[in-house]
Amino acid sequence: MVRPFREVLQEKEFLITAEIGPPKGTDVSRLIHHVEILRDRVDALNVTDNQSAVMRVSSLAACRLILEHGGEPILQMTCRDRNRLALQSELLSAWVLGVRNVLCLTGDYVTVGDHPETKPVFDLDSVQLLQTVQYLNQGRDLAGNKLEGAADFLAGAVVTPEADPLEPQMIKFFKKLRAGARFFQTQAVYDLDRFRHFAEQARQWMKRAENGPVKILAGIVLLTSAKMARYMNEHVPGITVPESLIEELASAEKGQSLQVGIQIAGRLIRQIYQQRLCDGVHIMAIGKEDRVPDILAAAGLA
Repeated sequence: MVRPFREVLQEKEFLITAEIGPPKGTDVSRLIHHVEILRDRVDALNVTDNQSAVMRVSSLAACRLILEHGGEPILQMTCRDRNRLALQSELLSAWVLGVRNVLCLTGDYVTVGDHPETKPVFDLDSVQLLQTVQYLNQGRDLAGNKLEGAADFLAGAVVTPEADPLEPQMIKFFKKLRAGARFFQTQAVYDLDRFRHFAEQARQWMKRAENGPVKILAGIVLLTSAKMARYMNEHVPGITVPESLIEELASAEKGQSLQVGIQIAGRLIRQIYQQRLCDGVHIMAIGKEDRVPDILAAAGLA
């Protein structure tokens, strides 16, 4: 039986979460297939919220489907598409529907997506959204009005360990800590020396926050080709794929680059686990969710 993520977060030594992308359309069969593959292999399943500003089925609807099919969902919520009224309403709706975990994000800008003419909202940012979750947990809305029944969300946030310079990112990390984040899922990590430096700093900031135990899960994005790796280096801020990994992918035999990418992801996870660099990993297979079990097998954590 799948355990609540709150319990696992408190008790398990090394956490594993994975990301699922909702469909662009009403056919949810593939989503359900991925839930059934992963629900017993990971501790929770994130559902993206119009990731990269591309319109899809809502994170909330997909989270409800995860619950109905025996998984433990983490609702992702961005500030890009909703004002504070809609954000609070959707959070309360999520609680009523049984969703107990939420990851708070500001959101990608609309110009990168498939509806570039969209008017962005950004009424709140990710820190303010975390604060909003705490208000709802305390039984009040952002205007101070008393709720007829409070929520009790486990709130999380994101951080970019390979940001350059790192200091502004650490300041934002501290603000998120103070705003109530109890877990962090990071942007993709490929350089473990840089990640170690981030993790050491993060532990110091967590001591200063004095908010109780907080867990950090290193983000692992599955690289499917050298072309993908180069694209990420050129177009995705805060991610740097080392040239050695790009060469490893480029030298793969024809049709084998995905398998090489799985081995790279597994190797990174294994090193993070063995070196105890952080508290777990968050696997983002981006369209290849059915290969997450292969990644875990390559990491020795199947």
